[in-house]
Amino acid sequence: MTIKQINAAYLVNEDRILFRFNTQNQEEYRLWFTRRVTLFLLAASSHLLSKKREQEHSAQAVKALNEFENEAFLAAAKTANAGQQTYESGTQFPIGFDPLLVMDITCALTKNDETLDPKNQLDEHAFDDGLSVDFVLPGGAKLNLKLTGDMIRAMCFLIDQLRLQAGWGEAILTVKNEGKYEQENDPSLNEKISQKISIH
Repeated sequence: MTIKQINAAYLVNEDRILFRFNTQNQEEYRLWFTRRVTLFLLAASSHLLSKKREQEHSAQAVKALNEFENEAFLAAAKTANAGQQTYESGTQFPIGFDPLLVMDITCALTKNDETLDPKNQLDEHAFDDGLSVDFVLPGGAKLNLKLTGDMIRAMCFLIDQLRLQAGWGEAILTVKNEGKYEQENDPSLNEKISQKISIH
């Protein structure tokens, strides 16, 4: 599935983000993001992309690169709004016309476009420039997206602006020892490490 456009809006009455994307095949997917899902997606993707960059740069350089990138996205967004390209609604809706609520989400780094084996240590791999994101839908079905680094950064930049608009605050990230990043659902698991992630 090749994503063509993404679109998102915060709906006050729902207190949710309506996230949509279309593909080259004129398919459209519509999802509801709650505050919990939104904050996790932002924290986990930021952390994972920074971890990938730390293979080649110091932590201080990564922080500077991230700040520079955020400023560049903001400038690009202002320029794009001047000659705004309209979001093209799809003609096919593989998961239905009505938005589905994202119940849970997992994010992982990839190598050769495959999600890393959770039994291996992350430090042993040279990562792809992107992430694998699983959206867990009602009934347990999963929608998997493999997003390039630029696509995930653009998507998170847009969602982060909506997070600020909604006044949803910051996120807490839980790091599981097998290298997958998930929301804290079971505090009794002592292999999880909680850490605060600041999103700019």
